[in-house]
Order: sequence, then C-alpha cells, then structure tokens
Amino acid sequence: MSVDEAVEAKPRRRRAGARFGVILTAVIALLFGVPWATLVWSGNAWPAPVFLAGTVLFLLVAAGFPVLMFRGHGRRDDAAARVADTALGVIWVLFVWSILGQLLGLVLALAGVADPVRSRVVTVAVLVVSLILLVHGYVEAMRVSRVRRVEVTIPRLGRGLDGLRVVLITDTHYGPIDRARWSRGVTEVINSLDADIVAHTGDIADGEVEQRREMAAPLGDVRAGLARVYVTGNHEYMSGAQGWVEHMSALGWEALHNRHLVVSRGGDSLVVAGVDDRTAAGSGVPGHHMDHEAALAGADPELPVLLLAHQPQQISGAVAHGIDLQLSGHTHGGQMWPFHYLVRIDQPALQGLTRHSERTQLYTSRGTGFWGPPFRIFAPSEITLLTLRSAG
Repeated sequence: MSVDEAVEAKPRRRRAGARFGVILTAVIALLFGVPWATLVWSGNAWPAPVFLAGTVLFLLVAAGFPVLMFRGHGRRDDAAARVADTALGVIWVLFVWSILGQLLGLVLALAGVADPVRSRVVTVAVLVVSLILLVHGYVEAMRVSRVRRVEVTIPRLGRGLDGLRVVLITDTHYGPIDRARWSRGVTEVINSLDADIVAHTGDIADGEVEQRREMAAPLGDVRAGLARVYVTGNHEYMSGAQGWVEHMSALGWEALHNRHLVVSRGGDSLVVAGVDDRTAAGSGVPGHHMDHEAALAGADPELPVLLLAHQPQQISGAVAHGIDLQLSGHTHGGQMWPFHYLVRIDQPALQGLTRHSERTQLYTSRGTGFWGPPFRIFAPSEITLLTLRSAG
C-alpha cells in the first residue's frame, strides 16, 4: 500500500466506524425504546417512583448491553457473554410483543376502554405473554433435541443403498453456557438411531477448541456404520476453523474440507462430499474456501452425491454441480419468532426438505443447539434421521 492509499484508508475506516456506531445506537434505541414506551411510558400513568425506576432500568441495561456483548464475544469472556446473550433474548421478546401489544391497545381503544386502564391491560398482557414464552423458550433451548424423521427419495440411489440411515446434527454452538451434559445426551440419542452415516454440518462451537473441548468430547463416542463426516460453518471462522477441523479428525470424524469419500453397501455406492462455508474465503484462514470442484474431483459422475454445506444459500453451487441432496443448517429455523422472516431474506430455505432443480434437493435442519440467546421460540431444535430411498 502506498503512502497516499494509507492516508486515504484512515478517513474511510473512521467513516465506516462512525456509520456502524450510528446504526448500532439506532438499533439499541429501537429495541429498548419500544418496550420502554409500552411498559413504562405510554398511557400507564404510573406513580413517579415507578416511572423513574423503570426508565433507569431500561437505560442501564441498554447502555451496558453493547459493552457486555463486546466483552463476551469479542474478548471471550463467557460470564459477560451469558448476560449479554440472555438480555438480547429477553429484549427481543419484549420488543416483538410490545409492538403486538400496541395492536391490542388499538382494539381496546375502539371498544371504548380509556387510559390508564387500556395501557395497563396492554402492559400486563405483554409481560405475561413474554414471561411464558421466555420460560418455554429456555426449556426448549436447553433440552436434548427431539428426533425428526424424514424420508428422501433419490432417483439415482442404487437399490443396495435403499433405506440408508443418515443422522444430521448441526449448529451445536458449544459456547458460554456449559452444555457438556447436553452434548452427552445428544450423543446417546444419535447412537440409539443405528445410523449408517452421521453428519455435522458446522457451527460446532463459539470459541476455540481449548475453550470447548469438554463439550465437544462426546462427539468422539458417536457411532456410525459407514462414516462420520463434518464440514465447517461460518462460526468456525470466528473460532479457529483449522483447529476444529483438526480436532474433529482427532475425534475420528472425516473432515470434508472440500473433498469427498465413497460409501458402499449391497453393491451400490454413494459419494459423500463436503465444502467449506461460503464465508471461508474472506476469513483469512489459509486454504479455506468453498470449492465444489475440488470436493468432487475424481468422483464417478454416475454415482449419486450427498453434499454437506453449512448454509442453504450454498444450494446454487450444488445445483450447478448436479448434487442429488444437500444437507445444511445455519438458519436455526429462525430460533426466536418472528426472526425467521429476516432469515428468509438471506436464505432460500428456512427448514425442511425443498427441491431446487429436477435433480437437486436440499434438507435444512433447524439446528441441534442454539446461538446466543438461550431461547428457542416456535423453532424447536432437532436431531434429524433421514432415510434415503431409491426410486425403485
């Protein structure tokens, strides 16, 4: 970089930083401001001490939230991350239901109910619904995932492989909350399914291997008749991707880092391939990038292909390369309603089995763990058992 370019780069970085600061401030003001207006201000006519206490509480949490989020996820302070993530989940639910509460207030106003009764009814409704959803969401997030059973017909699959059992886990997100016991429970469920192939499609952890080693350890006990395979997700590229690739290999899994293997049964074969996450190329991790051609190099083009790719958005590459079935995660099914509407802006599928060409199908898991806020609201986690069927 020349001196002139370096001089020019500094103002650009400052402008980008200022723009980010403005956006962050606006988002936090909206997230916290709407619930404050609904629960504290509005037409509630609370006594002055109640109004003051509520306002101070919202201001303190809003001011501390970005600090805790930066400490938690920027500096790997698990205690700060737990508080920040929980606060994010709580304020999201309050934000959503405060907006819906305003609609209730409109209905009550049309029915002739005046303030402060109207606003206090809305406040109580928002708080009760939010509390119920947060308790339910926490239980859903922390329990061992239920098994979701899906049959997928692959016309090119040989009869010898008819009934092949593929167990998919994804987005385990071992993170600030210690879930070693949960991880052992997931492994027990997987081993009860008598899988031929077990696949993990990335976002294994938020943190380096040394931080999350105990939680990931039960993956070494996973059993599969033919193969255990793994690909990176976008969160690995914030958590030491190469370290996780090497660690999964040490646990006995095949890390499909833009490569494939072939499994056979009953005289028929299936190519099982994997590609790095689509964010890998920009991560700066040497040798990591999404490469379908490398993943399929040397594979018999007549054989059906099962592809592991973390994000549903990677389906365009699967279609271009004639993949039969892609397995993905990433979306969490939205994790916390109604966040799934935002997910669908970025991804071609939210969850379940979808078709994207005459040959190519995509199965998107809602995820086995959770990211960030320890809540799952109207988006239950899953361990997926896919039974592959031949056309015959």
